[in-house]
Amino acid sequence: MAAYGRPTLRDLFDDSPTPHIAHPPRTHHREFYVATDGSFRVAGGGLGVVIETRDGERVARLSIPDDPPDNNVAEYRALHLGLDVLAARTPPGTRVGVLVDHDSLAANANRTVLAARRSDWRTHPVSIPSASRHHWRGIQARLREFGACRVARIPSGENPAHPLANAPDQYGHVNDEANRCVRPAPRIDRREEVPPPSRADRPASD
Repeated sequence: MAAYGRPTLRDLFDDSPTPHIAHPPRTHHREFYVATDGSFRVAGGGLGVVIETRDGERVARLSIPDDPPDNNVAEYRALHLGLDVLAARTPPGTRVGVLVDHDSLAANANRTVLAARRSDWRTHPVSIPSASRHHWRGIQARLREFGACRVARIPSGENPAHPLANAPDQYGHVNDEANRCVRPAPRIDRREEVPPPSRADRPASD
């Protein structure tokens, strides 16, 4: 489960906007969540990835040193990495929620998902950093493989992948964690849920 005092990725996703999508996400239909972040520094940056099930069970963490030309490219590289790892750990048709702290990346990804679902969907054209075009193709391919996907934008300070991306020299040990293929607990059928105390003693006909 998630560390005590730290919100799960699902909780963060629930409370975050999904750029280019006017309606709220149906988060109870997501099985997995992935948070990614990329950092750029003259001395070298990094890529961070955190993956959890909807129950908050950790699936994977990565903190990889990288040398991107700028911060925009770093963000695209990080999302590409996170989606690749997520796809390798989940069955086909998985419904996922994605968290990034980059506005245009979140909007571009959501536009791509919407366009793939509806051939008649008219959306604003995406604008991709030229140095990220190859990673963008990989991101598009991965987004289309999932059963459903939506990208939420969260502040950098709340992104659990942020420290992994910004200090790979300190968090490199997470890359040695054993590979896990965790499946979320089955969803509860609402017909079988226990009623709250105020209704527990009422007749079934109520």
